Amino acid sequence: MNEQSLDTLAARFRTWREAGRRALIPYATAGYPTREDTPALLDALVDAGADILEVGVPFSDPVADGPTIQRSSQRALENGVTLEWTIGQVRRLRAVHDTPVVLFTYLNPILRYGVGRFLADAAAAGADGVLVTDLPVGVDTGLEHAIEASSLAHVRLVAPTTPPARAERIARQAQGFLYYISRAGVTGARAELREGLAREVEALRAVSRVPVAVGFGISTPDQAAEVARVADGVVVGSALIDAIERAGIDGAADLLRSLRRAIDSR
Repeated sequence: MNEQSLDTLAARFRTWREAGRRALIPYATAGYPTREDTPALLDALVDAGADILEVGVPFSDPVADGPTIQRSSQRALENGVTLEWTIGQVRRLRAVHDTPVVLFTYLNPILRYGVGRFLADAAAAGADGVLVTDLPVGVDTGLEHAIEASSLAHVRLVAPTTPPARAERIARQAQGFLYYISRAGVTGARAELREGLAREVEALRAVSRVPVAVGFGISTPDQAAEVARVADGVVVGSALIDAIERAGIDGAADLLRSLRRAIDSR
């Protein structure tokens, strides 16, 4: 994404913040609970108040994810879901909704698909960004530059354990938004947020060239509201997968609506 191109995700975040709104970013694993359910699930999340959709590409070794998302990813793989199929779901969604989409993936599916082909197909389908969980800054600069030069925003992760100087480097290189991990470890719903989170987010926002969203472990309206008081966006994943397991798509939509109300009334 060159200097002349518009980072549409970052621009939307700025518009939302100026209006007093904080972004709600639900995660859904493509092909879970079934391939047939995916279109209805994504539509329901948009209708329930999603500002951005994070669509997960199922992968056989999701090391950054906890047991809930691991199970959903394994189920999706058993359902025959591929990266190509997932991109097709983005295309269908963007034909009927203008809600931005970020593809959440690991590196291997992209390499197998072909980097150039992936960037072109994802952009043509209407994806706005990509988050590659296992591509740290500086590990493969050629691949990083290819993503950054594309029309997809290269969303970056920062962890609480990231040294300050490296966190600032990541924050200045990120596109779209910066995804701050609320705690060390893998994804998964938690009863409480970690002490000191607000201070860390404020410090990161002070050096970041793009907005900051927080995820990993957010599962209740109170937690979502707490995060929305300091961050530009709130990401929720495992709690939604849990809700699908308990009560199907309607249950996930109900949870997202409760998070939307809490964020808006923070």
